[in-house]
Amino acid sequence: MAVSTRVLLALLFSAFLLSAANAYRQYPFQQGQHGQRSIPLTQAQQCRLQRLTGSQPSQRIESEGGYTEVWDENEEQFQCVGVAPMRNVIRQNSLSLPNFHPMPRLVYIEQGRGLISVINPGCAETFQSQTFQAGRMAGEERGERRGNDQHQKVHRIRQGDVVAIPAGAAHWCYNDGEEELVAVSINDLNHRSNQLDQNFRAFYLAGGVQETSGRQIGVGKQSTQKFQNIFRAFNTELMAEAFNIPVEIVRRMQEEQNERGLIVNVREGMSMIRADEEEEEFEGRSQRGQRWWAEVTGNGLEENICTMKIRTNMDTQRRADIYSRQAGKIKHVNSQNFPILRDMDMSASKGTLYPNALMSPHWSVNGHSVIYVQRGDAQVQVVDHTGQQVMNDRVNQGEMFVVPQYYASTVKAGQNGFEFAVFRTSSQPMNSQLAGYTSVIRAMPIEVLTNAYQISPNEAQRLKMNRGGESFLLSPQRRSF
Repeated sequence: MAVSTRVLLALLFSAFLLSAANAYRQYPFQQGQHGQRSIPLTQAQQCRLQRLTGSQPSQRIESEGGYTEVWDENEEQFQCVGVAPMRNVIRQNSLSLPNFHPMPRLVYIEQGRGLISVINPGCAETFQSQTFQAGRMAGEERGERRGNDQHQKVHRIRQGDVVAIPAGAAHWCYNDGEEELVAVSINDLNHRSNQLDQNFRAFYLAGGVQETSGRQIGVGKQSTQKFQNIFRAFNTELMAEAFNIPVEIVRRMQEEQNERGLIVNVREGMSMIRADEEEEEFEGRSQRGQRWWAEVTGNGLEENICTMKIRTNMDTQRRADIYSRQAGKIKHVNSQNFPILRDMDMSASKGTLYPNALMSPHWSVNGHSVIYVQRGDAQVQVVDHTGQQVMNDRVNQGEMFVVPQYYASTVKAGQNGFEFAVFRTSSQPMNSQLAGYTSVIRAMPIEVLTNAYQISPNEAQRLKMNRGGESFLLSPQRRSF
């Protein structure tokens, strides 16, 4: 009897191992970096790319204060790298309504200026200002003082800024400038913070759009995203009790305002305390509050999260990390100069190629790249591990394309130059170049090159050295040989 039991257990264990092996073959795992959770990839999510190309948004969601354009996250190249791109256009004196999302978002301000607040959970309201009534009420004049307001820090943003929004942090954005505010964003669906699925989600605290309110752009694209105010589904009485407010206020919070959308007009304008202008922060009170909070929590929350810098600018030429007088310039933002990116495991670059200049052929060692064309045009070539050309296209302003990790690529600017922003799925990206001063070809002995390519030593020497001291950015060359 004991023998039969052991045999049965052995058979069951063997069946379990076989099942696990089959599951592993069917759902291979993408290895996480920097301690991230490994993510199972379905068959459709694997990078089996046949063709890369410049991509335009697949849908537009109209709102009264602007519009939101969304690229198709199910498009093969975006599914391969696990990102969801989008672009928000906020008109003058309009507000992008508060929302949060289960994955980190990196935002590039392409145009305009405005205000943004990223509200970190558990952090104290360290800014205090006088507030005023915006509208008219019976027996009161507009502008009557209403009392003090406390809130978390509000940041000034402008063209060229990169804004880091961690997963789960509520945020809003207001355009107080003189032109449209254009914000291009990448959402990292593969980040360890997103333990749902690979579908893009945003949870709105106000506003909303119906599923049929978006406009399709192009043919054969995905269905329109559906965004709705999460308060509308809660019990009214329960919310009134939770906030300790009249039921009527909750009903106003829950009203369906699909005609207003996700970006709304601000009727009377907005003013609030900001560190960069009025400097009315109660510093002594704030510092005491921060010390008290740190003592109570004992986890360094205030020091590490609540006061962390969320924005930096990439437009200043004097801060370029790579500069060539003949070829262009590139500015990098990574976890070394922008620490919040360490946990988000994302980074960004802003680049300018002068007319007909090019990037050295290269590959990314530790992350995918999503490139957004801001101005100009360029010829892009990408080659996969089989030696097949998966992209050989001219990309133009407003388009976006992907270069997966380890795929070799090069870019040559057109006659009008090429200005671009790069979003990467690594906080410390590394590239390996094929041509130029720091390339792998230059690092090889001449004997290796002569035998690998069946060329003469003189030809191998020219292959190694003909770019002189140029590195990642290569100037146009007039070949006379």
